[in-house]
Order: sequence, then C-alpha cells, then structure tokens
Amino acid sequence: MNPTTTSLTYGTYLRLPQLLGQQLPLAPAAHDEHLFITVHQVHELWFKQLLVELTDARDRMLAGENAVAVRRLRRCREIERALLDALTLLDTMAPDDFREFRDALGTASGGQSAQFHEVEALSARRDHRTRSMRWLTAAERARLDRRLLEPTLWDGFLAAAADLPRAGRPAAFLGEGPLGELADALLGHDEGWALWRARHVRVVERQIGKGPGTAGSSGAAYLRERSGERFFPELWEARGAVL
Repeated sequence: MNPTTTSLTYGTYLRLPQLLGQQLPLAPAAHDEHLFITVHQVHELWFKQLLVELTDARDRMLAGENAVAVRRLRRCREIERALLDALTLLDTMAPDDFREFRDALGTASGGQSAQFHEVEALSARRDHRTRSMRWLTAAERARLDRRLLEPTLWDGFLAAAADLPRAGRPAAFLGEGPLGELADALLGHDEGWALWRARHVRVVERQIGKGPGTAGSSGAAYLRERSGERFFPELWEARGAVL
C-alpha cells in the first residue's frame, strides 16, 4: 500500500491550507473585498477546467472521437452556467461597497486574465497581440503564445467535417447525426461564453455605470463592444441557411 495514500486526508488531498490562504484583501476594512477576490479566484479555477475540457474536446475531434468531444463540450456549457452564477454574487455588492476597496486594485484589471485569453484563443479567436500585453508574466505569455500556434476548436470541427462538401454543411450542421450533435455542442459553448460576456457587462454597469474601468480601461463600453462576438459564425449562419 502506498504510504502517501494511507495518511491522505480531505484537506491534504485538496491542499486546502494553501487554497484557503490565498484570499488576502488589500483593504481589510472593506468587507466586500473578500467576496470580490473569491469570485474572481473561482473564475480562474473554472477557466482552468474549461481549458482542460476544451483542449481534450479539440484533440478528440482531431482524432475522430466526436462522441467524446460532444460530452466534453456539454460539460463546458455547465461550467459556463457556474460562471454565470458566480457573477450573480457580485450583484450583492453595493457600489459604495466596491468603492471602499477599488483604489486598492491599482493597475489590476479583469482583462489581464491570461486564462480568459487562452479560452478565446483555443476556441477560435486569434487576434491576440501578446507583446502588447505587458502585464503577462513570462509563463503566461509562453502559454498564450503556444495556444495561438495550436489548432483551435474550429480546426477540430473542420477536421470532423472534412469529408462533407461545403454546400452540404448547413443541413449536416443541423441534422441529428454525429456532426449535428457536435455542431450543437460547439454552439452551446459559444452561447455560454457569450452569455457570460453579456452578464459581465451588466455587473460592471451596476457597479460603475458608464465610468472608466480599472487599469485605465473604458469599462462597460469596451465589454459591451465585445459582447456580440461569436466563436463559430458559420454554425450560427447555418441556422438560417436551410429555412
């Protein structure tokens, strides 16, 4: 018997002392900063799991294992629902409560989430300019640069549809066969991410209105501009192409 497993506890397996020691408010007198930190740390944990699932979904599509890819993508849709629920917690914070610690954030901004950009790069979006992202650590830059060179989820889907003539794609994307299921699962991920983006805009507007965001960003205006983007426009267009 492995001696390391005989002495394993719930706390040591999950590394709870390390995990629970990472909520360190910079303005201790501000009650809601702890919530703010926790919600964003939870986001990063779910982003990490999304990257695990999306990477495997892409690899499964490239390997022709589409049924497994569908299961992975459906799990991603549930993770995105959990992300929406996490955002809702920020609505319990009044604007005055946010202002109590906002200055402590300094140059930090949610737009600096490297994993957020990795999810977008892995899905389909490839307009990232990592050299202009001066806030990236060396490790984060290396990860994102690697993502930008890897096949995307869309590449994986095109590999799955490689034997299909382009003219026949819309009908196949909507069908009940394996390709239709895969297209629907990809749309679920796309929709889940778009809903999270739209909800994020409302959370920001509720806290700061049309004012500037942290780290000199334009705040809700920039987020609103991006909220209409889609990872897989061809799949959305297919919904109307066969009517």
